[in-house]
Amino acid sequence: MTHSPSSASRSGTFKVGGNLEISRLGFGAMRITGKGIWGPPADHDEAIRTLKHLPELGINFIDTADSYGPDVSEWLIREALHPYPKGLVIATKGGLTRSGPDIWKPVGRPEYLLQQVHKSLRNLGVEQIDLWQLHRIDPRVPADEQFDAIRSFIDQKLIRDAGLSEVSVEDIKAASKFFKVATVQNRYNLVDRTSEDVLDYCTAQNIGFVPWFPLAAGDLARSGSILGTMAKKYGAEPSQIALAWVLKRSPVMLPIPGTSKVAHLKQNVAAAGITLSDEDFSALDAEGRKAFQSTP
Repeated sequence: MTHSPSSASRSGTFKVGGNLEISRLGFGAMRITGKGIWGPPADHDEAIRTLKHLPELGINFIDTADSYGPDVSEWLIREALHPYPKGLVIATKGGLTRSGPDIWKPVGRPEYLLQQVHKSLRNLGVEQIDLWQLHRIDPRVPADEQFDAIRSFIDQKLIRDAGLSEVSVEDIKAASKFFKVATVQNRYNLVDRTSEDVLDYCTAQNIGFVPWFPLAAGDLARSGSILGTMAKKYGAEPSQIALAWVLKRSPVMLPIPGTSKVAHLKQNVAAAGITLSDEDFSALDAEGRKAFQSTP
């Protein structure tokens, strides 16, 4: 793996499920689709170029979902990177249906989930999915039925490891009775601490925590704010400082900032080379918590 100054490998490594070693800074493949996460990207060639750059930048963890497009994100990953470089871990998700732009509806019936797993296998051109995550627990289907289905996917070797998305600590404990929860994907960033307890639990259990929307910084990103001051101090962009903070927050943190543009990808990856001092981390942490508590 490359260790250039702007390499994701500088973010450190984590073993998903205890065996698949990845660089902690990954890539989220939601934004390579069209507006509303629907249809093809506005610039197909640039999306392909962005994906092709991932291995060169030390990124060996890609997170996608069958619902991105739908299918478009998985198709583009295959088009750009198949046959896949050794060591590349592709995670996908299932359990949400799409009927139009920005419309997402959970469906967790076991037969539907199985259908989606088979579809992702075809879309990605693989014999086994490295990491398959339940995109949402469907409240209309008993959770145990959904977890039992996931266990069967592992038993059938359709998937290697399994994870959950947008869940509570109680959900993780319930699912763990059926299979080893390898990752949890919840919204988390400097100013959104809703999942703080989930992150702490994942840290204690060595479960990979994949924060989506990791670059968000709300009002802290405005000019003259602490983030702006820190950015100047480290010679970086505010978004890079926000990402460096997320990486330092926990050793199980696996942020997946996404983009469909090469320049933006390189900017995100450069954040892996920023090491915040403990003092600066704590100052940002305190401001982030304050901003979160004042959110209506």
